[in-house]
Amino acid sequence: MKNILVSDIMTHDPVIVNPNTNLLECAKKMVRKRVGSLLIVDQKRLVGFISQKDILWVLIKKSKEDLSKIGAVDISPKKIATIKPSATIDEAFEKMKKLKFERLPVIHENNLVGMITVKDILNFYPEFYQELKEFAEIREEAKKLKRVEKIKEELMDEGICEECGNHGRLYKLEGVIICESCKDSS
Repeated sequence: MKNILVSDIMTHDPVIVNPNTNLLECAKKMVRKRVGSLLIVDQKRLVGFISQKDILWVLIKKSKEDLSKIGAVDISPKKIATIKPSATIDEAFEKMKKLKFERLPVIHENNLVGMITVKDILNFYPEFYQELKEFAEIREEAKKLKRVEKIKEELMDEGICEECGNHGRLYKLEGVIICESCKDSS
């Protein structure tokens, strides 16, 4: 694994759009090309990155008509994690795990030359699957902990439940003050 480079297994022609491409066109391109993200490139220079989640976020916050007015570069993160083609697969995998990313643009001399994804690595080296599975489980546990912390924040003192009228420990859930049994049944 130490001798295998990112350039050996990366996708050499990733799906790209220019900075002025609107989000509706980006979404259509993702569907046509069956990809989960697009790289925003201006004259071979990587200037942004957009994913399905980014488009869904805008769609929830704005209307469908707004998708044709907002450019891809407008919602792209300003800092983008990248990797060099001369890096090893191990280095790419460790960087993905550390940053919790599933893909990294590959940059050589400030120009986009490809993209490496977890899928590329797994296709070449399936033994990484167990490590990725553990990583996914850790990520899921972190999400659960956040939900638990949110519930703890919503835990209130004892009082009367607005739902059933019983006295007991109360929780604030979606703006309603309810007891534990009402919370569990919702």
